[in-house]
Amino acid sequence: MKIVDYDLYAVPPRWLFLRIETDTGLVGWGEPVVEGRARTVRTAVEELMDTYLLGKDPLRIEDHWQTMYRGGFYRGGPVLMSAIAGVDQALWDIKGKHYDAPVHELLGGKARDRIRVYQWIGGDRPGGVADAAREKVEAGFTALKMNATSELRRVDSPDAVSRAVERLGAVREAVGPEVDIGVDFHGRVTKPMAKRLAEALSEHDPFFVEEPVLPEHNDALPQIAEHTSTPIATGERMFSRWDFKEVFEQGVVDVIQPDVSHAGGITEVNKIASMAEAYDVALAPHCPLGPIALASCLQVDASAPNALIQEQSLDIHYNETSDVLDYLADPSVFEYREGFVDIPDGPGLGVDIDVDVVEARAGHDDWHNPVWRHPDGSVAEW
Repeated sequence: MKIVDYDLYAVPPRWLFLRIETDTGLVGWGEPVVEGRARTVRTAVEELMDTYLLGKDPLRIEDHWQTMYRGGFYRGGPVLMSAIAGVDQALWDIKGKHYDAPVHELLGGKARDRIRVYQWIGGDRPGGVADAAREKVEAGFTALKMNATSELRRVDSPDAVSRAVERLGAVREAVGPEVDIGVDFHGRVTKPMAKRLAEALSEHDPFFVEEPVLPEHNDALPQIAEHTSTPIATGERMFSRWDFKEVFEQGVVDVIQPDVSHAGGITEVNKIASMAEAYDVALAPHCPLGPIALASCLQVDASAPNALIQEQSLDIHYNETSDVLDYLADPSVFEYREGFVDIPDGPGLGVDIDVDVVEARAGHDDWHNPVWRHPDGSVAEW
């Protein structure tokens, strides 16, 4: 079996799909994208496919991964690792279909039959969170996530902290102690504010505080951990097992969140999950993306004993024009019940992409995250 062709589809709201075709007629799907940089990642995928993959046996996934990663003198980072991730997902999809088995069977088999999922509420500048929380809990979700704040000054006022605490308190009051509430700092909080916020928010028992500082400042995580007993989560902007080494060795991160469309795909995130298990760290893959990314996450979750919970993008605030189920021939594969989703058991990634819908909506690559500014005109972290 050989790889003979591929296609890339930029689709709304902000996703890039990759379709790899073999000479046997088997096809595999991947989702290689950096949100807001779809055209850049597209070019990287084309370079990888044309240089290393066309004409090759798709089943030799580890060798292809090593070639894509080590074949370039300059390596790593969001663009190259996201390109590798999408190719890797598609190769696993082909391999599963070749052996008529779900990817998780090829990774060692299931450690669980389903995994808990959480639902986003509140948007980038969080608002209306109590009402949204009630609505999502009534819909069956048992875990939620919200942004802690909008933009913050480097050292902000006591009022900024109080408003964040009040918002989280409103959600806690609305849903009670049975529902878990993750709080995302989104890397928009500086070290001094992260220490204050983490300590102040702990009175409402967050499920975790996510990305309390930018990954460039992971060296500050031990200081932040001294100010809270709330579990610390991070990892969506870390792209390989080597990026995670420092946080594992620090011993203060409790939940890692690699993105299966950014951190080298199924092959790499499976290895990161195994490293995390050795450090007693839970896995909660980042996934505010589309159906192929989610399916890839679930295959890793299935076989990772330390998988805790799965992010998913249904009704997330970015999905204004299209949603995660729109591109599936059978949307029931992602049916959420009692706050859980079943692990897909179909061959490969376990999802059937509706090619007609993908082709009809292709050509959309103009999403970019907003640029925020402080009152003095300086750029704020989004």
